[in-house]
Amino acid sequence: MEALLVRLVEAPTLLGAEEPGQQIMREAFREMGLAPVDVPIDAEALRSHPGAAPFSWDVAGKANVVADWEPAAQDDGRSLVLNGHIDVVSPEPAAMWASRPFAARREGDWLYGRGAGDMKAGLAAYVGALRGLIALGLRPGARVQLQSVVEEECSGNGALACVAAGHTADAAVVTEPTSGAIQNSQVGVLWFQVRIAGRPAHAGDAPEGQNAIEAAFPIVRALRELESELNESPPEPYAAYPHPINLNVGMIRGGDWPSTVAGESVTHCRLALFPGADPEELKARVEQTVATAAAADPVLAGFEFEVHYDGFACRGYTLEADAPLIATLAAAGERLTGEAPRVFASTATTDARSFQLYGDTPAVCFGPHAEGVHGIDERVYLPSMVETAQVLGVFIGDWCGLALP
Repeated sequence: MEALLVRLVEAPTLLGAEEPGQQIMREAFREMGLAPVDVPIDAEALRSHPGAAPFSWDVAGKANVVADWEPAAQDDGRSLVLNGHIDVVSPEPAAMWASRPFAARREGDWLYGRGAGDMKAGLAAYVGALRGLIALGLRPGARVQLQSVVEEECSGNGALACVAAGHTADAAVVTEPTSGAIQNSQVGVLWFQVRIAGRPAHAGDAPEGQNAIEAAFPIVRALRELESELNESPPEPYAAYPHPINLNVGMIRGGDWPSTVAGESVTHCRLALFPGADPEELKARVEQTVATAAAADPVLAGFEFEVHYDGFACRGYTLEADAPLIATLAAAGERLTGEAPRVFASTATTDARSFQLYGDTPAVCFGPHAEGVHGIDERVYLPSMVETAQVLGVFIGDWCGLALP
């Protein structure tokens, strides 16, 4: 598992560069005696799917990779999908890291590198689980499908393409880093951009221009007020969080010369929504917030404001805590570790939602312990990766059934 994880971390599978990592996963599946199959990303089919996120980038040639571990005889168990994503977020600013982000570095029981925790250790863990079971000569009582998908970090359209192609099951476990807990609920996420057009001018005549960068400041303040409103009276299971809905101003780009008043800026944001809320309704609130802020501030008169959407526009979901999937996975964890895993709601989103909402497949996240995810010096605790594989092996026996052929 560690050797596989090192290879995966050292493949910098950023958006648009996922294929080297997918090739590693194909090889890992073949080494187990499985036959990997590509599930292509079809742009037209995605754009017509109700669960798809809008995207402006080229997806031609991209593919998810799936492999089935088939039962020896007639299915008499429950089928299972084990899912993980191959893509990672940017490690920038890389200069802040103690070592190169895409050079896997082991220090004690920790492995460092971008994607080590989110979520290549999860991929290695489910491969390890099946390798162990196969080495024992066992076969499942129902099909177990392994999935390595793309675009989890920007849209979720990779996993959705698998669901749309019929790659579903009686349950799905996404091996995201949950520190051995079971994530049964997650928020929805909306990505949006606020484009502001002002008027360029020479810096010496700055009052004659309209600075589109500075015009973004009151818009962000207004969006913070919307964030506060969205956090009022959170529903269960989010009432325990002091601030479950987060606005993130992730990027701002504007201007093109220090001595020119910036004529244009684009502010990229991420905003969450509770399970049950509609992303279309949140879009309307964002647009109204921007329009109201622009109209209320005389300084913003004459600027042009547009809201665009590119990337996540997804719903949240909750799987009831007494669902058979959770009960069975929790029992496997308790039998192995002596303690029942904690069940929790997440203020982030994962690919589990696509199985639950669009594939009639109950889904949870369960995986290793990681730190620094999306941050500096990301790392995963290797013993937790091994424990994840062990729990998954026990769980497969309980959920799918295991027997000698």
